[in-house]
Amino acid sequence: MLHLLALAAHPDDVELAAGGTLCRLTNAGYQVGIVDFTRGELGSRGTPEGRLEEAREAGEILGLTVRENLGLPDGDIENSKVNQLRVVESLRRHRPHIVLINAAVDRHPDHGAAHRLAMSAIFYSGLRKVVSAEPDGAPQEPWRPHHILQYMQTTPFEPTLVVDVSDVWEQRTRALLAFKSQIANPDYVPATDEPQTFVSNPLFFQWIEARAQTFGYSIGATHGEPFRYEQGPLGVSDLVAFLDREKAFR
Repeated sequence: MLHLLALAAHPDDVELAAGGTLCRLTNAGYQVGIVDFTRGELGSRGTPEGRLEEAREAGEILGLTVRENLGLPDGDIENSKVNQLRVVESLRRHRPHIVLINAAVDRHPDHGAAHRLAMSAIFYSGLRKVVSAEPDGAPQEPWRPHHILQYMQTTPFEPTLVVDVSDVWEQRTRALLAFKSQIANPDYVPATDEPQTFVSNPLFFQWIEARAQTFGYSIGATHGEPFRYEQGPLGVSDLVAFLDREKAFR
């Protein structure tokens, strides 16, 4: 079982939005994984093969237990029964306690599409009459994660919680820069036909850090990553332990 599984439309979605959170968890000894839906083959820079290698390198930096790629078509993430079953198989295989998913509304159409696919698959994964199997043919048991969180991408939302990632910001940045074909990285020399993109622009990288600093400041930290809790309210057993962090500004 994984403590947390992050689902993503593209390799690098998680690193851009929740990489620090994953670093904190893996550094603490939790079992964490990522399932990328596509290879990002429609990207204007790099190659699908190159992005898979970048994802592997980023996963090592993050300390992931597992990273999978479902190979769904980039730009065409359908919320179909076939695709739902692919995601159901991953959910039942890894049986995560927490799942992170793409934002429901975002600049990139694939992110909203991945959100809808993830939410459908999470529901159907808990139904015993939805039949799925492991690669070796062994039947899978139903599983539905206990908690679902959206991670913030380009379009902002009002977060339910912000994770303090101050201590792992350098590690998280190294994982993101592993996607050198996508993010502004001086070690990458683009091909002559590869344009600068919204994400490869150095100003985008600066904006990502500025946003983390903004949310970090709101909780009294240098860097923070925002999330929205799905299907609330949150259930709490020990209110004191749950609210263990002191309020930075009162």
